[in-house]
Amino acid sequence: MKLTSAVHRIGNDIVAVYLVDTPEGVTIIDAGLAGHWKELLAELTTMGRTLSDVKGLILTHGDSDHLGFAERLRRDHGVPVYVHPGDADRAKGGAKPATAKQTMKPVAVLKFAVYTLRKGGLRTTHLTEVLEAHDGETLDLPGTPQIIGLPGHSAGSIAIYVPVADAVFVGDGLTTRHVLTGVDGPQPAPFTDEPERAIASLRALVATGATWVLPGHGAPYNGGVQAAVVAVEKAARDAR
Repeated sequence: MKLTSAVHRIGNDIVAVYLVDTPEGVTIIDAGLAGHWKELLAELTTMGRTLSDVKGLILTHGDSDHLGFAERLRRDHGVPVYVHPGDADRAKGGAKPATAKQTMKPVAVLKFAVYTLRKGGLRTTHLTEVLEAHDGETLDLPGTPQIIGLPGHSAGSIAIYVPVADAVFVGDGLTTRHVLTGVDGPQPAPFTDEPERAIASLRALVATGATWVLPGHGAPYNGGVQAAVVAVEKAARDAR
């Protein structure tokens, strides 16, 4: 799916992967589920691209539903995979802390589970090698992606701001569709290690002034980053 002249999305509102397309090549943000591999190849074809045009993959964090085809792309095609050092161990299969009890609605949970299974969620291959992406760093990749530390969902969660796309990619820093309840709109993401810290971290996004806020789960949001952050903060207050 083409969102803008510079951004494509594969997957859907349950699990999403983004491709930044520039004259210098393609940067991928997150790797979804293993079964998204075929969608990746198909989308590259519609873009007039091939895997040789992919210059790097950046993970917003190390959870399994964002790792999908990352190791395959790295191992078989030599594409470097970047992750914040705080999540490098998680991306390699390390343990993750337990989170608080989650609010759930059966239908939404079932949809998430069925989609995850259908897209190979049980076939996740953890990474064996990663490159580090640090807060404040601009990576030498297509779109000159800027790394913004977003700790809270996990210790090494990041957002990626791509000026040419007027977009900030937030992973699970926030969501616009809660996978466990089905509720739409900007709100805190589930399975967050430190919920209060995650909300506080979002303020770092506002300075980008980005129009597009692109989460790992939920519909793309083009109402501006300031409005998105305010909406998440309100949703967090209302849930207390």
